[in-house]
Amino acid sequence: MTGRPGRDEKPLYEAIIDAQKLAFAPLSFHAALALRDLGILAALAESRQEGLTAARIAQIARVPLYGVKVLLESGVVSELIAIEGDRFYLRQLGLLILRDHMTRVNMDFTADVCYRGIAHLKETVTTGKPMGLVEFGPWKTIYEGLTQLPQDVQRSWLAFDHYYSDHMFPSALPLVFADRPKRLLDVGANTGKFALSCLEHDSEVTVSLLDHPGQLELARQAITAKGHAARASFHPIDFLDAAVEFPGNQDAIWMSQFLDCFGEDEIVSILERARRALAPHGRLYIVETYWDNQEHAAARFVLTMTSLYFACLANGNSKMYLSDDMRTCVQRAGFRIERELERFSASHTMFVCRPA
Repeated sequence: MTGRPGRDEKPLYEAIIDAQKLAFAPLSFHAALALRDLGILAALAESRQEGLTAARIAQIARVPLYGVKVLLESGVVSELIAIEGDRFYLRQLGLLILRDHMTRVNMDFTADVCYRGIAHLKETVTTGKPMGLVEFGPWKTIYEGLTQLPQDVQRSWLAFDHYYSDHMFPSALPLVFADRPKRLLDVGANTGKFALSCLEHDSEVTVSLLDHPGQLELARQAITAKGHAARASFHPIDFLDAAVEFPGNQDAIWMSQFLDCFGEDEIVSILERARRALAPHGRLYIVETYWDNQEHAAARFVLTMTSLYFACLANGNSKMYLSDDMRTCVQRAGFRIERELERFSASHTMFVCRPA
């Protein structure tokens, strides 16, 4: 073999094993999903010390013995499960597949949202279009049809989206409301969770929500149910239409994990409209999870794989950006970054921006 090895190159034999894991990754993924969803991992978790035989697992899970053996053996070579004699034991990786919230959210998102569409990846990267979206509907982007997706797909998409955003709100709210904004614009409001948090955080603020009509209807229902409809306004929009301006005279504009849904030229167009919508003293708050600004390798891996979803299913031209790429877009749009708050909450970075 030729080529220049990296500084942390694995021994050849380990690399061969890794190559086979990639070659059969779709099979081992679905085997792990079946072990989880059929109750086999749960049965092993309940008997983690003493282990269980395949026959006993078949009884507990009510799955034919043949199927149990096939799945257990795949779990052994995938290191979810250990085997000693005729008994099987749950390993740490198997326990994570079963009980770790992040892992469950990511697996459900991959299985329900991404799995079929990602098969169109080669066609996607050669055309710049989300060719995998054809598996769900005729839309140009997934956001147009989000509320029309099958219920299980929609549920997994929303769970994924909220898992990586909602826990950041308590850290963000004091930063955004330090200057007591009276008018706040939530760009890419989705189902209205952040807007609702703002309305409950400050009894005087009014919030304008921008998004596709389907998402806004979900937000309207949630905000109305909490009794805050009088201080909220809802503005359906196609963000790709550069001629549509944002509601003006805003004290604060919020964009959370929103700009990564667009290509760089589209980001600049959106930011330019945000700049024109700000009041003279207003600030723009951009929150993103930049893959180069993560403390943990797991976060970098998840974010980089998410870029493949953006390419193949979301819109064909967006990704999880490097922080420098976003800084460039911000500057192109006529903003300066007043403050940068790196990892102010888990994996998030906040840019506080003012017009240049």
